[in-house]
Amino acid sequence: MTQTQIAAPLAAALAAKGYETLTPVQQAMLPQGVAGRDLLVSAQTGSGKTVAFGIAIAPEILGDEERLFSAEAPVALVIAPTRELAMQVARELEWLYANAGARIATCVGGMDFRNEKRALERGAHIVVGTPGRLRDHIERHSLNLASLQAVVLDEADEMLDLGFSEDLEFILSAAPEGRRTLMFSATVSKEIAVLAKKFQRDAMRIQTQGEARQHVDIEYRVLTAAMRDRENAILNVLRFYEAPAAIVFCKTRANVSHLMARMGNRGLQVVALSGELSQKERTHALQSLRDGRAQVCIATDVAARGIDLPGLELVIHADLPHDSETLLHRSGRTGRAGKKGTSVLIVAPSEAKKTQRLLQGARLEAEWGTVPTAEEVQARDDLRLLEHPALQAGTGEDEPMATTLLERFSAAEIAAGFVRLWREGRSAPEVLSSSFNVATPEPRGPAPARSEFGASVWFEISIGRAGRAEPRWLLPKICEAVGITKTSIGAIRVQENRSFVQVEEKVAARFGEVKELQNGVTMQRMDSPPDLSQPERAPRPAYKPKPARIADDVAKPVRGGYDPLAAEVQQPERKPQAKPVEPDRKPYVKREQSDRKPYVQREEGERKPYVKREEGERKPYVKRDDSDRKPYVKREEGERKPYVKRDESDRKPERKVYEPRPVTERKPDFKRADGPKPPWKPKQEGKRTAGAATDSKPFRERAERPGRPSFNKGPAKGKPSGKPRTGNDAKDASKRFSPPRKPR
Repeated sequence: MTQTQIAAPLAAALAAKGYETLTPVQQAMLPQGVAGRDLLVSAQTGSGKTVAFGIAIAPEILGDEERLFSAEAPVALVIAPTRELAMQVARELEWLYANAGARIATCVGGMDFRNEKRALERGAHIVVGTPGRLRDHIERHSLNLASLQAVVLDEADEMLDLGFSEDLEFILSAAPEGRRTLMFSATVSKEIAVLAKKFQRDAMRIQTQGEARQHVDIEYRVLTAAMRDRENAILNVLRFYEAPAAIVFCKTRANVSHLMARMGNRGLQVVALSGELSQKERTHALQSLRDGRAQVCIATDVAARGIDLPGLELVIHADLPHDSETLLHRSGRTGRAGKKGTSVLIVAPSEAKKTQRLLQGARLEAEWGTVPTAEEVQARDDLRLLEHPALQAGTGEDEPMATTLLERFSAAEIAAGFVRLWREGRSAPEVLSSSFNVATPEPRGPAPARSEFGASVWFEISIGRAGRAEPRWLLPKICEAVGITKTSIGAIRVQENRSFVQVEEKVAARFGEVKELQNGVTMQRMDSPPDLSQPERAPRPAYKPKPARIADDVAKPVRGGYDPLAAEVQQPERKPQAKPVEPDRKPYVKREQSDRKPYVQREEGERKPYVKREEGERKPYVKRDDSDRKPYVKREEGERKPYVKRDESDRKPERKVYEPRPVTERKPDFKRADGPKPPWKPKQEGKRTAGAATDSKPFRERAERPGRPSFNKGPAKGKPSGKPRTGNDAKDASKRFSPPRKPR
């Protein structure tokens, strides 16, 4: 490795990491003409782009120094499309610039904003983040780009695909104009070229040699399986390769959740990675793969870019990607930095053409085959058992225990027990419902005419229109049954209770005499072509108009056109209706304003009497004489008399305050018949006694009546009464008091 052009701290870090040679993209950063210029670099995934731009921006970060001191504002900025890629870039730059003492801060979505702000306030030489979070820090004035000297856009094409173009323009516009801009991407599209022209100055285009042939360290295999066997096929592929770490890509989050549950039930250590998970959950999943606590990661395309998982040897495409570029990025998670890897595509027979187009678009060559069967997986396990290092290491310290086992058990029993222990920790392989091979599809040519289908065999299917059968439903069922494509299927004729299908003769032997497509639907071979001629239909009778519904052969005239019910009845002729003649009118001539008489106000004089025609004559109206009234004279605006407050003596006396009259002065009550009411006198204090000299009535006890209860209170406690208690007996129910009832 040529380290003369690399800064000493970085060269020491690379040597400590075990770098013996640099990758092509890393070596492209070393020439003298590259330093200080803007770069537009395209390189395949897994080629070491992070270390490459780390070496490229070293002059702007270190300068002539080998050790960095505190930084008031960041010198370099790295923008990544996803949180996982940003965190990975930060980890790579940390060990690369560890000897230089560089401080690195991360600004990614899903993390605590306050912790990121405090890290920026303490000072950072390099900031790594995602576009959205970086824009938030700039708008809130927590990220200062005044001292920025280098900006790196990693996976620029992915950021444009995710809709970050507006955020990128905002960030680059906030950076100084004299900065250095480096753009790294797997492919350079038109959008990338437009962005480069807008924010780069005389950029140098660097295209590494590895871009001509994609993923030379990755083995591509296309394995065909029926749609219903897709999950079992994935499990058998995982068991066949036994990779220390593998990743399975799905299209949707729902597929990720479903497949994770199925793989977990098979005893595999599985983690998920999708956009619906929080940043903490996604980080924990990736760390589990790095630590070896998880074996399989089931993810969406969110994990297809930039994520580096050491030891990842197997990539499985459970669902086909949308385009060739996504296929490259998915497969690029393995075979990184010179290591070998395998990318497996699980496809149905109906997806063979699409798979071939994806491979051609990515300029890849793949080996086509079938999914490993349960027997093949078992044979691979047995081979691993025979090659296990524990059997080649000898007895060593375990010789006493080995001798004890041989004394107690036979050699065959010990070997059988070892095999059972070996298989206990592994999930049993799945038995596939059908196994077939699809040859590599040839490039698409012009479609042959239907008459040139060639030799064929007819089959009868036990379902027709009555069973809601139709060609678009039957075609995939037939293809998946034996693993053929639709080019081997000719005509499909659906009748009322059965259907007929034409199959190419060279693949007809796969169906045998009878083939079951699904429960209750069978496909049986025919000795001769069926009679598909349609029965002749009886000629339609000549059209006869219906008789008229009007009696006496008199047809009612119909307006608006021909009436078939009255076709044979002659319609009466209609006389044309003459239009009414309008009287001649004088043409309208606008009267000139000069011809009008001027308005003159009518004098107030005597008017003619109003006479009602029907009721007779009325008295004439005579205007009232106003001679008795004083004429109205408008007061002249002159001096007015000054305001003088009126003397209080001239006012009327105020009302007296209400005072209650004494009781003695009350007027006699005329309603009383016995004379005036005597005056009120207060009562004398003390207990009233009979015969007391008071004006009130003397007190007397109430006489008890027979049959009436006594309401007199009994004697007080401790004070016996001298009079005997009178009243009814409580036990005497006949004399018990009962209150009167309310009237209903």
